Amino acid sequence: MTAAAAQPLEPASLPADAVELGRVQDAWGIKGWIRILPYGADTQALASAERWYLLPPEGRFARGFAAFQGCVQVRLAEIRDHADGIVARISGVDDRNLAEALKGARICLPRSDFPPTPEGEYYWVDLIGLDVVNRQGEHLGVVRDLLSTGPTSVLVLQSRDGEDAGADKPRAGAQRMIPFVAAYVDDVDREARRILVDWPSDYF
Repeated sequence: MTAAAAQPLEPASLPADAVELGRVQDAWGIKGWIRILPYGADTQALASAERWYLLPPEGRFARGFAAFQGCVQVRLAEIRDHADGIVARISGVDDRNLAEALKGARICLPRSDFPPTPEGEYYWVDLIGLDVVNRQGEHLGVVRDLLSTGPTSVLVLQSRDGEDAGADKPRAGAQRMIPFVAAYVDDVDREARRILVDWPSDYF
């Protein structure tokens, strides 16, 4: 007697430290592969995971989605870079129809499962929400996003609500961009949730 084959979409509880890292764009090919849109340039965590947690899509991507409800976990069979994104195959998803049904699904991983980074390197999710202060002690904003510009990344900061230091400063809610390179970034203190930079407050 043989054990029943595991279902490709297994109901699961979303880990408390789950981070949403991308979504399923569409089916790729005819053998069950899917195209992934990662939210950041660093896809190491996605590629190194043995399993992903999937959530139903939201907003415009939710229209007509019926592959599953709640949270499910899937086992990753293969993954590789392709064009401007990545493609992957989920164990048990062997035809294009099921792959197409996953379009829009959100991909999450527990932060505790991320592989360690080398000294001086950080995952973008660890930088989001950190306060950025310059050497003069002036608050420049909060990291809201990171942009990839080829060999370097750029911190996208947004001033806090009600924060407006005068005519020579950005208005509340305005954005400021600072290259995330050693020439401008002095220190990243994740415990203090602060990034120290060499950047003038009147340059934005």
